[in-house]
Amino acid sequence: MDYLCRDCFASGAAGAAPDRCPACGSPRVLAHAELFSLSIAHVDCDAFYASVEKRDNPELRDKPVIVGGGQRGVVSTCCYIARQYGVRSAMPSATARRLCPDAVFVKPDMRKYVAVSRQIRERMEALTPLVEPLSIDEAFLDLNGTEKVHRAKPAMVLARFAKEIETDIGVTLSVGLSHNKFLAKVASDLNKPRGFSIIGKAETLSFLAEKPVSIIFGVGKVFTETLARDGILSIGQLQQMQPQELIRRYGEMGARLGHLSRGEDARGVHRVSGAKSVSHETTFLTDISEYEALAKPLLALSEHVSERMKKHDLVGDTVQLKLKSSGFRIRTRARHLSVPTQLAHTIFEHASALLAREVDGTAYRLIGVGLTGLSAADGSDPTDLVAPEVARKAAAERAIDRVRGRFGRDALVRGRLYDHRSPEPDEKDES
Repeated sequence: MDYLCRDCFASGAAGAAPDRCPACGSPRVLAHAELFSLSIAHVDCDAFYASVEKRDNPELRDKPVIVGGGQRGVVSTCCYIARQYGVRSAMPSATARRLCPDAVFVKPDMRKYVAVSRQIRERMEALTPLVEPLSIDEAFLDLNGTEKVHRAKPAMVLARFAKEIETDIGVTLSVGLSHNKFLAKVASDLNKPRGFSIIGKAETLSFLAEKPVSIIFGVGKVFTETLARDGILSIGQLQQMQPQELIRRYGEMGARLGHLSRGEDARGVHRVSGAKSVSHETTFLTDISEYEALAKPLLALSEHVSERMKKHDLVGDTVQLKLKSSGFRIRTRARHLSVPTQLAHTIFEHASALLAREVDGTAYRLIGVGLTGLSAADGSDPTDLVAPEVARKAAAERAIDRVRGRFGRDALVRGRLYDHRSPEPDEKDES
């Protein structure tokens, strides 16, 4: 059994996992038979926005902090103290106030959060060139082959990294270490905050067997309920089912369940270079204020963004809406996705929801939509795997793509766009 102290970094081998570090007495000791043979990691900052706010205002350290909210808003994130009262991200602020009346609400400062994120990202990229960001506060890292550079095993490198980020930058993070991306992400959620969890190859099946199906990436609330109605509650039950049966019942999602229930994930960690966002926008000949008249070009723009994402094999985790009024004032709104996407219908559904909130009589001369938080798609878009009805939409969209690929973009036009005549959209890549 190999062990590693996360405080003094003493390491060695023992017959059994030590309760405390033999060198410094710290209880923060990692012990695992595969500790020094694994190299795929998922790093996730703990309650990132709230952690930055507490760092910058020590008076908030022991208080429940909620970032976002406002009188009619929703919670962007909250610290772990607030979570003990039941507060969660995306919860209406009124509900959060009722659950935690002593909470301190802080207005989000995205410029500050992005700056801190860049500091952390730079340090990740000093560890390995294979860093795949998932969002502003999390990323996959592949440290295979870096041992000679760092003169240390990946587990040691990651432990030092976590402590340096906490000491130098002032926020904490949790690490998951395993033999593939799926299990590394599962591991990083096991012991938050300040966690470091390991899932080895030998224990993969037994570890997953007792876990609920909801921990599988892409299995959301609706599909969890579907599986429950079919009597499937644990991943162990999925492991006992034949792949053909899962595919017969759940289609493309069934194939995914078959692989992930056994901890099989062939995706590599890919560095995303070049553009950090893909967007399209169009300017109208006359100003528009009605929702339906704005939604038609928004759908067309969503399709253009989707086409370019598919062409470059990318997905994005944040949908952004841009509006410019007749007075040249710009409004930008964004929605973070739980599962990254490249699908036009998903982009449009989230962008149109943002648009509905901005239709207040204002006349707009420009509308745009984009995706940010780009990462490699690995040949699939898990957004279509959340629920069967979403999978059907994804299958229909892929069928449209195949027809257009063979006969041209105008071979199939969505009904909502038949009477839409707008200028050609402007495309943008931002780095």
